[in-house]
Amino acid sequence: MVHGGADHGGGIAAAVAGLLDFLEKLAGMEPPEIFAEVFPGIASMQNIHPLLVHFPIAFLSAFFLLDLAGSLFRKPSWRAVASWLLYLGAVSAIFTAAAGFIAANSVAHGGDVHGIMERHEHFMLTVLILSLLLSAWRALQGVAIEGAANTLFLILAAIMCGVLVLGADLGGLMVYRYGVAVSAVPVTEEALMHSHSGEEAAHEHDHGPAFDPDPDSGHAHESLPASEPAHDDQHDHDHDHDHDHDHDHDHDHDHDHDHDHTHDHPAASE
Repeated sequence: MVHGGADHGGGIAAAVAGLLDFLEKLAGMEPPEIFAEVFPGIASMQNIHPLLVHFPIAFLSAFFLLDLAGSLFRKPSWRAVASWLLYLGAVSAIFTAAAGFIAANSVAHGGDVHGIMERHEHFMLTVLILSLLLSAWRALQGVAIEGAANTLFLILAAIMCGVLVLGADLGGLMVYRYGVAVSAVPVTEEALMHSHSGEEAAHEHDHGPAFDPDPDSGHAHESLPASEPAHDDQHDHDHDHDHDHDHDHDHDHDHDHDHDHTHDHPAASE
């Protein structure tokens, strides 16, 4: 008996038996049922746009990298292969854009997603137009594009790939943040308890005692009682009052002295 490893169980014999059971099950189904059984992911899609988007992304990105390398290292054969990647990317972009327009008009989405979807469409239409333009240019002149024309060609290809990345990012945003065209699956208690290792890991945290600063650590800050500043203020106020009183007394004394001096002055003149 041949045994498999890890936790898959059954080994090759069980896998072959499962495949035979699956084929026997398909034999009694209608073609639509067979398709749904073989491709359950595609059958559950509301639109095939998410399935097609990978092709222009892969083809056009590979085209730019290979064409750039062929231009830098002067490898015409690399650029010839890159041309076919460009053609495949442009053709797949046509079907992807068509599926995207159908999805935009058929898939339910809220107002907060509509603006994102509009920008996604604009980016991807730009990619489609640039891919068709570059494909026509390459088909007419082949890999013989050189000099300033080749520089312009590579710049347009770089812009196309940059816009492609921005558009793909918005597509992922609509799916993974807003759940556009995604059916929510209820999470059961069994799914929450599922463990691939077969063991339940304890999830405990020991936060330790609450932070209590040591009073002997030297960081304690002593402050004066609230009554002491008030006492000092009262003392200063009394001191200022006495000073003002002495100043008034001196002023009166000077005034009397001036009065006596004025009174004695006529007598001196006599």
